[in-house]
Amino acid sequence: MTPIVRRIVTSRLFWPAFILVALLVATRLKSPGLFNIRVVNGNLYGTTITIVRRTAPTLLVALGMTLVISTRGIDLSVGAVAAIAGAAASTFIDSSATPHAVVTVLIGVGIALLLSAAGGAWNGFLVTVLGIQPIIATLVLMTAGRGVAQLITDERIITASSAPYKMIGGGYWLGVPFAIILAAAICVLTALLTRRTALGVLLESVGCNPEASRLAGVPARSITWTVYVVCALFAGVAGMMITSDATAADPNSTGMFLEIDAILAVVIGGTSLAGGRFSLAGTVLGAFIIQTMTTMILILGIAPEVTLVYKAAVVAIVCLIQSPEARALVRSAVRRRPPLVRPPRVAAEPVIVAEVER
Repeated sequence: MTPIVRRIVTSRLFWPAFILVALLVATRLKSPGLFNIRVVNGNLYGTTITIVRRTAPTLLVALGMTLVISTRGIDLSVGAVAAIAGAAASTFIDSSATPHAVVTVLIGVGIALLLSAAGGAWNGFLVTVLGIQPIIATLVLMTAGRGVAQLITDERIITASSAPYKMIGGGYWLGVPFAIILAAAICVLTALLTRRTALGVLLESVGCNPEASRLAGVPARSITWTVYVVCALFAGVAGMMITSDATAADPNSTGMFLEIDAILAVVIGGTSLAGGRFSLAGTVLGAFIIQTMTTMILILGIAPEVTLVYKAAVVAIVCLIQSPEARALVRSAVRRRPPLVRPPRVAAEPVIVAEVER
């Protein structure tokens, strides 16, 4: 194996990329038209475009989750925050006298983002100021968020038929789905801020050792608080994407299991839940793996009652492949040789020593 090939194989991105390609190839065998892209009225259509477009909400939430996990935290409330944001924006636009006006949609989006930021600030307050464990602190908003969304919609499904609002999740710009453009722009901006500035180093230092970072002068509390707000903002944008694409805001189903998909995308991408080093590129690959699995399940016609089992099995296999310990066990089992069979020892014949008479 050449050094270049060894470097590629040992990269943290190799196995997620390999699994994604394998899933696409397997889906292509079942659906020959998977990679067919056509242009209709100047817009791109096709199964591949649909996969990328539907990956956008999961990708946004997974990016925010990556930042939170890098600081030794976790956010279980992103699905509820997405429901709150979608419900707030849809309710305001639907109840307005001018629902199709761009200004009305912008105000509704602003209200949704403010509520999302407030939810993230609440999580950050519980974690950084009160010292509550992140999984417990965010579980509070995860439980109460659905109720807040129901209060906003008065326990109704709000129809979001506004054309400008539809643009967020289901519209096109320059022939490309706007959701793809928005998610790509946020992803590039996040990568620039975390890899081209000192922010990424500060996040990793806080995740590796928060107390040592604080003693070294790093504002660990402010950084941790900020990532929870950013994660909630990304979840709010994802919630508006989902409701605008579906043209309806259902507080009971919007963002359901979104936090699970986001965490799985982060883990599949190679980011450790213990904090410290993180990989945004791996998270992107993980988000595409999650959505490709969903599409593949639909194409294969797997029964709905076993869909989650199949999905969990694939994720477990991916995580095992990525685990250095699991790969070491497999290599040792493959390379193990059968024990050498030694030939039986033959007893030496007695040596008769004749006495020599003197």
